[in-house]
Amino acid sequence: MKKVKYIIAAVIALVIAYIIYDSTSQPTVNDLKGNFKEVALYRNPNNTGPIFRIYAVTVQGEPWQEMQKYGDLMPYTKYGNTKVFFFQEGHSAPTSIKLKEPNFDTQFQQNCIAKYEKDANGQVSLTRKPFNP
Repeated sequence: MKKVKYIIAAVIALVIAYIIYDSTSQPTVNDLKGNFKEVALYRNPNNTGPIFRIYAVTVQGEPWQEMQKYGDLMPYTKYGNTKVFFFQEGHSAPTSIKLKEPNFDTQFQQNCIAKYEKDANGQVSLTRKPFNP
């Protein structure tokens, strides 16, 4: 009977250890190559309807796959919208974001190298040079 209690306790301890390991080993934006730095954020105050999140982020180089992963790691709410505008590190980038399009001062559009968007339907897109023809 004592042996069964030890086995059950060991199984419970292993499950708890696995849960802790799994929750602390999830990938984060710090694991990505490109030295991503968030420089501006907008989130609407609405908690009962769609939630809109818009980020301005600087990045070293043009790591397109890493930008996709970065966007995928950003918070998203069902029926909401998440946008991430990427700017080359060392070039000017907006320090404030607004909900109304184009979301930031037009003087920064030429420096925007990519735009990630996850829309209300959960569709994901990464557009290179979104403001250049």
